[in-house]
Amino acid sequence: MTTMYAALLRGINVGGSRKVPMADLRSLLSGLGHEDVATHLQSGQAVFSSGRGDEESLAAEIAHAVEQHFGFAVDVIVRDHAYLKAVADACPYPAADLEPKQLHVTYFSAPVGPERFAEIDQAAYLPEEFRLGDRALYLYAPDGLGRSKLAEHLSKPRINKGIVATTRNWNTVVKLVELTGA
Repeated sequence: MTTMYAALLRGINVGGSRKVPMADLRSLLSGLGHEDVATHLQSGQAVFSSGRGDEESLAAEIAHAVEQHFGFAVDVIVRDHAYLKAVADACPYPAADLEPKQLHVTYFSAPVGPERFAEIDQAAYLPEEFRLGDRALYLYAPDGLGRSKLAEHLSKPRINKGIVATTRNWNTVVKLVELTGA
């Protein structure tokens, strides 16, 4: 039995460094034996089907292959369609009423609890806010991610110590559900 997955590559094709052409990424994933390979945008997401491995082993395999092929390390999170759909369905914000640039999901490589974010005075950042989900954080940033002081604070290394975290806007969240559901 095969499962559809999304691979989320962190920090590629941003600011002119760590370039990973999407055609090369598709070839790399196909070369690993994955099928139904497609990419979405240039910012590091691919979908594929596989009948072997689990999310963690697939992420490690892809990260290793990217480093071997492109010459630099990239953090990778792999999630299946059921998980991606569950995250989208559990959104605590009225996604249909917001602009996609106002809503983001940060996917984590492992479960995170509220203690990781205890130092953050959420009231100080209002109207921006976040809520935790299953290995995910939902961020509402009314002025967009680029202007978000809360997003800046959430991305600090001490908060994300020991885990991989990568953020996608709501359009991409929805598109990944669609692409992995095919």
